[in-house]
Amino acid sequence: MLERNEIEMAEPAPARILVVEDEPKVAEALGAGLRDAGFAIDVAHDGEEGFFLAASESFDAIVLDRVLPGRDGLSILAALRRKGVLVPVLVLTALDGVDERVAGLEAGADDYLAKPFAFPELVARLKALLRRGRGDNLLQLAVADLRIAVARREVTRADRLIELTPREYELLEYLVRHRGQIVSREMLARDVWKETQRGTPLDNVIDVHVTRLRKKIDQGFEPRLIHTVRGVGFLLGPQGDGA
Repeated sequence: MLERNEIEMAEPAPARILVVEDEPKVAEALGAGLRDAGFAIDVAHDGEEGFFLAASESFDAIVLDRVLPGRDGLSILAALRRKGVLVPVLVLTALDGVDERVAGLEAGADDYLAKPFAFPELVARLKALLRRGRGDNLLQLAVADLRIAVARREVTRADRLIELTPREYELLEYLVRHRGQIVSREMLARDVWKETQRGTPLDNVIDVHVTRLRKKIDQGFEPRLIHTVRGVGFLLGPQGDGA
């Protein structure tokens, strides 16, 4: 029974971590170890399950394997960021080249840990991510002097605010997330317009939106960032071929 001068304090709930790992033994070891470290753990054993849980439920952090059956870890990560899911993500991988680490970070990873790793290091990195969290200003995309604050859907170029329609914003964010890559009209129809069964191509609609977006993003600025690759699609970056 509590004395009058005692205050009953509820213990904070443990941080909820989603582990996405296809190797059963590794997933079991990660889950058990992280539970012992004081976390609440959910485990997904393939990419599709991992994406579904991450997109539909609330987690404090995600431990995401790079190579997964069903859906690759980086494609999961990029899709989550496009949906505005800001939860911190630590990517685990046996692929430890510089290009792999860069690809993971550019896809939206907050940290990157190569296999094999020391378990205490994983715990320490997770705790660091949880302490830091992800404020609205932390998830930003940038190309040259173009800046996108994703949580606020705010776009600036050379520190000038650029007003975009919702569709123009979605189109721009998609191009920026695929910067340096050629993006086809089919990709835009599928991923931005969400049209997969449409009988009539959206090419004209997409071209009109790209033209309007280019005027807002490039007119009066240098270098030009949005480029048309004739017969293929579009490319976003400081340099590009095409008109």
